Amino acid sequence: MEMGRERVEVLTRYGLREVFLAIVVFGGGAAALAYWVTPWAAIAPAVPLLFTLYFFRDPYRSIPGDGNTIVSPADGKVVDIEEVDEPEVIGGKAVRVGIFLSILDVHLNRAPLAGRVTFVKYRPGKFFAAFNKRASAENESNTVGLEADVTPGGKPLLLKVKQISGIIARRIVCACNEGHELARGERFGMIKFGSRTELYLPVGAAELAVGIGDKVRGGRTVIGTVAGASGRKGDEG
Repeated sequence: MEMGRERVEVLTRYGLREVFLAIVVFGGGAAALAYWVTPWAAIAPAVPLLFTLYFFRDPYRSIPGDGNTIVSPADGKVVDIEEVDEPEVIGGKAVRVGIFLSILDVHLNRAPLAGRVTFVKYRPGKFFAAFNKRASAENESNTVGLEADVTPGGKPLLLKVKQISGIIARRIVCACNEGHELARGERFGMIKFGSRTELYLPVGAAELAVGIGDKVRGGRTVIGTVAGASGRKGDEG
């Protein structure tokens, strides 16, 4: 088994603004209360500060498998697996794997396979709870299309990752653009606070290794294996 390598970060760079504000507001408040009132009073502002640091954590992930191994694009729980029409990127029938991210999950998004970004589209929308199926069609979202570096049947595999905001989330971060090359398991963005991430694969293109109710970890859990594929170039980095 080939293991991937990645840059190690304690806190994600996508949350540095929020972490800085939390330190100034809550950290400063805790220090002031501890000095002017009592150390016990510092507990109240310390709680949201610690939660902010926890939320924007970026744990190390060793990427499993080889270039044909599809890894989860997010942490969370698989809440639905359905066959749908996907006209934007795949242009036909696709299997959609919906992953719900609770407020306690790591909220980074990662590339399921290595490849080139061919499509990026942000769409404003509503803010239904992320576990609600209406969230997929109606919530604020960002879609990333990827031409993977594997060629089942001699053709590049097209897949899609959709970042969807939830009832709390109001900020989707996507750090990639069309033409950007992503390594398998590479971070490309995040959804801040409760949210949903969806992976779309062409019907028959992969053998899924997860089911509804399974807990997954971004870049670490194997979602499935590309069927009949041959690698074009290296994946992890």
